[in-house]
Amino acid sequence: MLMDEWGGELMTNIILCGGNGTRLWPISRTLMPKQFVKLFDGKSLFQLTVERNKEMCTQRFIVSNAEQYFLAVDQLEELNHSQNKFLLEPVGRNTAPAIALACLALDTDEIVLVSPSDHLIKDKKAYTLILEKAKVLAQRDNLVTFGITPEFPETGFGYIESEGEEVKAFHEKPDALTAQSYVDAGNYYWNSGIFCFKAGVFLKELQKYSPEIYATSKEAYENTKTSKAENDSSMIRISHDDMQKIPEDSIDYAVMEKSSKVKVVASDIGWSDLGSFDALAKEFDKDENGNSINKNLIAINSKDNFVYATDRLIALADIDDLIVVDTRDALLITKKGNSQKIKTIVKELKSRESDLHHIHLTAHRPWGTYTILEDTPGYKIKRIVVKPGKRLSLQKHFHRNEHWIVVSGTATVTVGETVKTVRPNESTYIKMGEVHRLENEGKIPVILIEAQVGEYTGEDDIVRIEDDFQRV
Repeated sequence: MLMDEWGGELMTNIILCGGNGTRLWPISRTLMPKQFVKLFDGKSLFQLTVERNKEMCTQRFIVSNAEQYFLAVDQLEELNHSQNKFLLEPVGRNTAPAIALACLALDTDEIVLVSPSDHLIKDKKAYTLILEKAKVLAQRDNLVTFGITPEFPETGFGYIESEGEEVKAFHEKPDALTAQSYVDAGNYYWNSGIFCFKAGVFLKELQKYSPEIYATSKEAYENTKTSKAENDSSMIRISHDDMQKIPEDSIDYAVMEKSSKVKVVASDIGWSDLGSFDALAKEFDKDENGNSINKNLIAINSKDNFVYATDRLIALADIDDLIVVDTRDALLITKKGNSQKIKTIVKELKSRESDLHHIHLTAHRPWGTYTILEDTPGYKIKRIVVKPGKRLSLQKHFHRNEHWIVVSGTATVTVGETVKTVRPNESTYIKMGEVHRLENEGKIPVILIEAQVGEYTGEDDIVRIEDDFQRV
């Protein structure tokens, strides 16, 4: 058990990084979900979550999938935070199994703060006070949930009905009239998805009310091994077969709605789950006409528009109440109040087998990034950045040849049995089917241009023979 300098328990922050954030497409994609997008003062929601909890929680336990793990590591490095715990899920099974697996790795008396990684909390002082209150309740073997004081009759959230700290009932997302009655009653709160409890108390309640989730989670955890991760961190990796055996369910359905140990802490903390562009728009500064302030925006006789653009100039004339989101490869235009329909757009992209819901032009990898500069039938051109000390997998392709031109740094290139050094303005050629690898043994990033030529240049044309990051 962790103790503070006065002998009281310190908390472990279990940060849930699951979820694709598709309601904020095209900013958020499967491989760069909203929690890792740097939306506020150059920081991501994940980074803001880490920072606001670091004083009350001296240990971080991050639950994510493999792709998100590397994003989390990079962003923790930017904050100079090391010695983290990671639990990697091969497939998502919702919040109950994720929390159970993390709690199984902790002492039973450990107090945990479970926090989603994609929420915004603006009132840090009020937040610290409610954490203290929740911690006291958790020390008394309660399962604590945080109820957000509703600002308006929201139909997109579940509600918690309370009598003081006692939870009377959990309610599903209501219609507009029911939501208004909840707000008028004064004892209903939005369900925030933030929790605080002892690891052992939660596991006992899970075993009591959802025994199959408990048993299969316990079996999955017992089959794991803890390995060393980057920056003096540790990693627990769950096997795919073990994870698939665990029933999929949320913590609310599996435990909170059934347990008699649940308490609620009323929370007026400037909270938002940023679940839509309408919600995101409220968090950006506005000009005198209600338009979001953006250096790339010119608005003539236009008001109450939300424009998110980081590259191109956006000009509006005689336009009101629009949401305009511009990225390098996709443009979204919709009316305010209709942004929930973005789910339908993402569904349509999937049906078209488009990658636009999945990945940006710049993709983040554990070794660095690549940016697609041009993608035309028969060839593709990329800008690749490899971080110092990192290397790509030893690999081959069946449908394309590759030509690498180094722009900056010094690359170590393996092609077949040959290993050679490639310097700026030098190049190398990899024939279709040849085993190859790119490595940066230097102190600065290696930047190169890759030209792919072949009948198929999709990202799935890759056979990994050896990989430092255990990808398949």
